[in-house]
Amino acid sequence: MNWQPLLNGFRAHLLLERGLSEHTIEAYLRDVGKLEDYTRIAGLECGPEALGADSLHQFFRFMHELGLGARSQARLLSAVKTFYKYLVMENLVTGNPTDLLEGPRLLRGIPTVLSFSEVQRMIESIDLSTDHGLRDRAILETLYASGLRVSELCDLRLSHLYLDVGFIKVTGKGDKERLVPIGEEAIKHIRIYRQHVRDKLPVIHAGHENILFLNRRGKRLSRITVFNMVRGAALRAGIRKTVSPHTLRHSFATHLIEGGADLKAVQDMLGHESILTTEIYTHLDNAYLRETLLRFHPLNRKPAPEEEE
Repeated sequence: MNWQPLLNGFRAHLLLERGLSEHTIEAYLRDVGKLEDYTRIAGLECGPEALGADSLHQFFRFMHELGLGARSQARLLSAVKTFYKYLVMENLVTGNPTDLLEGPRLLRGIPTVLSFSEVQRMIESIDLSTDHGLRDRAILETLYASGLRVSELCDLRLSHLYLDVGFIKVTGKGDKERLVPIGEEAIKHIRIYRQHVRDKLPVIHAGHENILFLNRRGKRLSRITVFNMVRGAALRAGIRKTVSPHTLRHSFATHLIEGGADLKAVQDMLGHESILTTEIYTHLDNAYLRETLLRFHPLNRKPAPEEEE
């Protein structure tokens, strides 16, 4: 189903009837475009007239599972509702399935998401004059650059680093492995940490020789240690939100999606089990995942000034 004629009409409506700015119109179209992308990911291959309230609820659950922030989900809901109001007005659909969508219920329990500037402040709060600081900077950069779970970060292995080509191999839930692209800043700080800290540890505990991030005793980091480090960085950065390593994972996903990244690519990078039938997915090659990261992750482009949530 080709959505483009409907989107063209929607654009004209927003410009001529609503008098919205070009920037606002593009934001509406990007959000409605996410719904179109979802229909392909879900194997629906249909137009908006074929989507009922159940399908739209599934779409918002899908976006929630990807970690989209509260502000972004509210804006997405507004855009989809506006789109369907236009379709009803033009007699392009019969009935409005968005009338059954309830914002507060959809938005309950949405994870905290940091703005890009907040993440930057956390990263810059690390004292690079100490060994711990060099390690912690590499950890923060890695969490935000690749969207890892804290358990995946703690288990990250030297033999699973393919930094020359910009990938790391991650062991996720159920011992499932995946290749995840990683940005240049994270690569740089991982190399600094290895050269100046890890490779100079006097002792590395037996069984931990292949683990990337170690404590001063040469042992694998605990999840609590990483949690406390991330929380400390947030406090030093003046962030009053409840921040954890998972917050950086959600921020990674939200910033990619808001930048226009392919939803399926983000899902693959996060290692999510689909809330849909997995057989409907086609495989995305690794080169495409890395291109997506480099194109849409805010660390790899110069963002416009933004307001903090």
